Amino acid sequence: MTGYDVLAEVYEWLISDAKLTPPEFAAAFADVTCLLPSNAQVLDCSCGTGQLAVGLAGLGMQVVATDASEAMVRRTAELSEEFRASVRTVRADWQELPDHFNDATFDMVFCVGNSLHHAVGARGRLAALESMSRLLRRGGRLVLTSRTWELVRARGSRLDIGDRLVRRNGRDAVVVYRWEIAPNWEEEHHIEIAVAQVDAAGSVLVRSELLSCWPYRHDELEVELHRVGLRAERSTFNPEAENYMVVASKI
Repeated sequence: MTGYDVLAEVYEWLISDAKLTPPEFAAAFADVTCLLPSNAQVLDCSCGTGQLAVGLAGLGMQVVATDASEAMVRRTAELSEEFRASVRTVRADWQELPDHFNDATFDMVFCVGNSLHHAVGARGRLAALESMSRLLRRGGRLVLTSRTWELVRARGSRLDIGDRLVRRNGRDAVVVYRWEIAPNWEEEHHIEIAVAQVDAAGSVLVRSELLSCWPYRHDELEVELHRVGLRAERSTFNPEAENYMVVASKI
């Protein structure tokens, strides 16, 4: 999986107001982090710009943050330095994780931010889940968030334009998503994300990136989790909701 080298520079416009700071992002997962032992070993393997990883480190956890995008890893390291948080950063995609870490290293692995759909097809997705499962200790948990692809596909190809200006770092921007929905589930889909920044003089600077994705059904995900030795403990899946979370434990 590659991508996000352009969007990394403007990714804060894609984060909701409620999760913008590291403490807020970590607080959003308080119902699962409360299950962790003190000084837990945690991996955020789709770290983005680092809000979750830095937030977890602020709670006293031993945190490693990885991402397939070098630009995202750089931004995570910068955020860690800004907050004086101890976060180890590594550029690695999911299938490379066992090259960097021993099996059964972590108490919890996070794969959040709707990232798993970037794994290439069912085979790539299963390989990604297998890598994450290997790194969990017995009884450890994978925390995964996902788009509700059943809902996304039902809406078809389209253009979604934000209905308000989003302010970040004293600048306003409009976020646009362009969806290319393939005829069949197993085919490559595309999302083009554009962030149009507007300065005080009215000038517009647009940064955009076309991303590949391979959607999956919720029931397929549960089967694949079981195949890699994980048991789904909890799921917030609702076919009418935009996103859901799955918590699965290492058998």
